[in-house]
Amino acid sequence: MKERFEREVSAADTDLVVLPEMWTTAYTLPDLHRHAEEMESKTVELLQQLAVKNNVHIVGGSIAVLEEEKVYNRAIVIDRSGKLVYHYDKLHLVPMLNEPYYLAPGREKVKVFELDGVKMGLIICYDLRFPEIIRQLALEGAQALFIPAEWPDARAGHWEILQQARAIENQMYVISSNRIGSYDGVDFAGRSMITDPWGNILAKGSPDQEEFLHTSLDLENVKDVRRRVPIFDSRVPEFY
Repeated sequence: MKERFEREVSAADTDLVVLPEMWTTAYTLPDLHRHAEEMESKTVELLQQLAVKNNVHIVGGSIAVLEEEKVYNRAIVIDRSGKLVYHYDKLHLVPMLNEPYYLAPGREKVKVFELDGVKMGLIICYDLRFPEIIRQLALEGAQALFIPAEWPDARAGHWEILQQARAIENQMYVISSNRIGSYDGVDFAGRSMITDPWGNILAKGSPDQEEFLHTSLDLENVKDVRRRVPIFDSRVPEFY
């Protein structure tokens, strides 16, 4: 990861870097108790150092964290000063990949966090299928949603369509980082994406190549779309 930052981040005018889900261990679920880290870990320390050195914010994907003999799939956010701004434990565990047998679900609701005064949200992979938690982030003012993932290739079509749907229905940017390759008989989809509030795909990764995607977000676009199609003013939640 240090080498990749030196190659890709230092040479670019970068404000924020997004990493994939479980990037330190991959899906070694039966062995996660041996590989999981405590929150005060070398991985978090490394990301803090990289944030400061490169003057970037980092949505540090997620890592396996061991607490009270339970393993949590934890996403972390570190600002450019090296401060741990936010962390989130994956709420929805994937039954198709047997995650509930090896991981403990999160115990807290998703929350909005801020970087450079911009409100943002964060979910992990399978959470994408649950629009309720994403709508809550939008109602709290989130303008961008980050999704670290290890989404399987068997459901790659869902992966792309759901990101566009969440961007359109919440009028926010959706930025995902998904792994490639195979592990234990599961092929992963890649296709990391950056989708704008109108549902346009601004950048899309390949299904099988390790790469960095680069693009710029115009946050005024969020305000413009929400003004043109004022869905939040039109809501009548008392009837839902």
